[in-house]
Amino acid sequence: MNDSSPTGRAGRYTLIGIVAILAVVLIGLLWMGVLAPHPMDFAGGTRVALTEYHAQDPTGVPAELKSASLIEQGEYLARAADCAACHTADGGVPFAGGRAFVLPFGTLYSTNITPDKETGIGNYSDANFLEAVHKGIGRDHTRLYPAMPFASYTYMTTADAAAIKAYLFSLAPVHAPAPQNTLSFPFNQRSLMGVWALLFNPDKRFEPRTERDPQWNRGAYLVEAMAHCGECHTPRNLMQALNNREKFAGAVQAGWRAYNITSDPKSGIGAWSEAALAQYLATGHADGRGAATGPMGEAVDNSLQYMTQTDIAAMVTYVRSVSGIASSDLPEPKASPAPASHAEGVAANSDPRGKAVYAGACASCHDWTGVSPVIPSATLTGVRSVNDPTATNVVQVILSGSHRQAADTRATMPAFGSAYSDEEIASLANYVTARFGAQPSAVSAQNIAALRAQN
Repeated sequence: MNDSSPTGRAGRYTLIGIVAILAVVLIGLLWMGVLAPHPMDFAGGTRVALTEYHAQDPTGVPAELKSASLIEQGEYLARAADCAACHTADGGVPFAGGRAFVLPFGTLYSTNITPDKETGIGNYSDANFLEAVHKGIGRDHTRLYPAMPFASYTYMTTADAAAIKAYLFSLAPVHAPAPQNTLSFPFNQRSLMGVWALLFNPDKRFEPRTERDPQWNRGAYLVEAMAHCGECHTPRNLMQALNNREKFAGAVQAGWRAYNITSDPKSGIGAWSEAALAQYLATGHADGRGAATGPMGEAVDNSLQYMTQTDIAAMVTYVRSVSGIASSDLPEPKASPAPASHAEGVAANSDPRGKAVYAGACASCHDWTGVSPVIPSATLTGVRSVNDPTATNVVQVILSGSHRQAADTRATMPAFGSAYSDEEIASLANYVTARFGAQPSAVSAQNIAALRAQN
């Protein structure tokens, strides 16, 4: 029967509308997932399997460690992959897990990857370990959350993953059950991670670019498959997968801002020299550029400071080849020091509380000019964070401090989160960006409270 009544036509239009919406969603998922750029597509050229690449093998350990034992090689590679950063709780045993990741939809805890048979990975076979690293599938066939960066580790070679396993299995077992995750629905449904992995995990090993030299390919392997730099520095799409169309353009992760590391000269690292970038990666500090804090400081302390100079140089070569993308909210850093007199530099009608807190808690180390008389890593002049109008990382450092352990840094800034109110910290952050940055921030007490909740 042909129903031409208004009700029948409305029903058909509704059905057509639903089908159209589903089609748009499907096309969007295909565009984001199946058609999403490979992380090295920006470089152009031809990708080939390692077996077809006839130059120096870019994978494995550097030449200096080729004769080392499998466990020693695995230790180097585990550091290159920065496993300890996520799998070690604050003050806990390395690799025993329990670190909390506070997310908008709950808290996720890292797992124990020591060889304990009950609470760790002691019962993992080589195949089990590879499934976890390359596919995000645990030994009991549970899906891992992409907080474990398996979509980056998938590019790691089987041999390198096996070496990491050999190293982890050489450690003393630690009995440490992981705390229960507190994720809300639907994020607590692990089975959904299988759909996510289908869309966003290519499950492919590293493929060199034939048109690029061995150093570039070595850097690409270290940055993409091991150090997984994009997991913090690349924005994410609606499905929380990396959006490589804006590769390395910066993102906010765990309450910290991972800055733009493309070759854009103003908002990225295009104006950095190779020596400055190498110094920053190896030590967490570069003169005139600032010191690594938060997750980046941990990456240096747990991982990058142990890399050989040749590997650091390869990483620099690769990162500097990434096309520039401008961040519209990041001005070019102010390079000149502030006035030496505390009476100059900030408008007289600004909140006086920020200046008062700075005088009592900060000026002795950072100086009124921003050029530290104590230690170079405490200099604020030219630092990206004080030139960030959101002041996100400035606030985080004020709240939590900075306790660095890199060999050439070993700098400590105390945490002031418990010493000052939200209003005082907001005033201090705004004063610091106004005095030392190119554009002042407008942080509120509510912003401070929100960041406190993530720590």
